[in-house]
Amino acid sequence: MKQARAFCVLALFSLAACQPGRADADRPETARDFPRADRPISQVAGNSISSEQARDDRSEARTVMDLAQIRHGMSVADIGAGEGYYTVRLAERVGRRGRVLGQDIDPSALKKLGARVERERLDNVSIKLGAPDDPHLPEDSFDRVFLVHMYHEVAEPYAFLWRLRPALREGGQVIVVDVDRPTDQHGINPHLLFCEFTSVGFRLVEFVRKPELAGYYAQFEAAGTRPAPQEIRPCRQSSETHKDTAV
Repeated sequence: MKQARAFCVLALFSLAACQPGRADADRPETARDFPRADRPISQVAGNSISSEQARDDRSEARTVMDLAQIRHGMSVADIGAGEGYYTVRLAERVGRRGRVLGQDIDPSALKKLGARVERERLDNVSIKLGAPDDPHLPEDSFDRVFLVHMYHEVAEPYAFLWRLRPALREGGQVIVVDVDRPTDQHGINPHLLFCEFTSVGFRLVEFVRKPELAGYYAQFEAAGTRPAPQEIRPCRQSSETHKDTAV
């Protein structure tokens, strides 16, 4: 009986050993080579943080596009585009010779965005479905990639940023607009943001707080070589000190 019991225990351990990644069963298989984010994630709360008119009244998009130096002829991606507040304004700014990609992981939001693009006859705009851990952007294609009030909803930031980086052209930059509050309250502490970007091989270029944004603006560029997934040092967030470090 003891031998049978020992055999059963051994079999259970062997079964567990033959099922790698069980601790990551709640994560996409395509993200399991990357560190898990050590922070809560905001639930997607909708595709509009306030009315477009309210955002225009405080000159939000114009301020962000000016800071990002968006010009005619540029190629820009709007990730987490929702129903297109930034997409349509970027399309006007880059002009007919420019290109804008509106991307989202919500098919219903993309359907509405597609209808808007057709209605407003935005011939320089295309739309694309992304994934939670992969924006599915073509390589060497964009001068700017916008992540506006959405980065705190990215559940797999290391995989997401690692796969985003090759989409930047030489001199290309990533633009983040967000709010300085906990990640489960639809914002992200700037120091944690800096740490996560740095871990994947980005460098902070500019950081400003402006009332027009109802938050902050951060601009990053690729720096050095992109680390292998297993080389990425995850950021650990301290709820007591609010300091974020790679460990």
